[in-house]
Amino acid sequence: MDNMQSSASIEAALYLIPVTLGDTPHDTVLPSANAAIVGRIRHFVVEEVRTARRFLRRMDRTFPIDDSMFFEMGKHADISRFADYLAPIAEGYPVGVISEAGCPAVADPGADIVSLAQRRNIRVVPLVGPSSTILAVMASGLGGQSFAFNGYLPVQEADRSKRLKQLETRAWNEGQTQLFIETPYRNRKMFDTLCAALRPDTRMCIAAGITTSDEWIRTHTIREWRRVSLPDLSKIPAIFLIGR
Repeated sequence: MDNMQSSASIEAALYLIPVTLGDTPHDTVLPSANAAIVGRIRHFVVEEVRTARRFLRRMDRTFPIDDSMFFEMGKHADISRFADYLAPIAEGYPVGVISEAGCPAVADPGADIVSLAQRRNIRVVPLVGPSSTILAVMASGLGGQSFAFNGYLPVQEADRSKRLKQLETRAWNEGQTQLFIETPYRNRKMFDTLCAALRPDTRMCIAAGITTSDEWIRTHTIREWRRVSLPDLSKIPAIFLIGR
């Protein structure tokens, strides 16, 4: 297949391909060099095939989708097959990893593929793109020397409050900024719990819709947040950060 042969013109490695964090135009957040690399790849490990195909077509309307192979790594994927997804590399072809948003392998199932590649001494190539966690730290005004991403917190309010107080203690005692996320429709509930559970002088940042037209980033103390009119974040991905 001609397209398969052309893909061998770049090194046979695992390429981590960032995507936009929303409907942001590609050329505002993704380097043009990425498109040149992705255009030579025909094997993709993806979180969701439909959105991955749409991303590739948005990047290049002439991308040969029908000549490409897609392997799913989402929550219903068979992890025992992940080794097969890397098989094209041994045959001299590059493989790309595409997640749903931002950079692969950061709070993302792509980490399992990367871990397997590293154990097999396969070269892993991270391409430049938007990382919501890094951008949130940059814009928060909170400590960027030491920070930790904690993913999702417990859903039950009592457990969530307990966990938040643990993270707050760490932020104050160690000076380590703590990051976490919530499902968008529960963002307001998370905000209410934060305002109720944390000490008034703790600083909190909400970084929502990063790089999109809905971008909204604010940092206040908990005391100040209790007086802030929060916009509707029920459909907007947000990162919460707390620090001293």
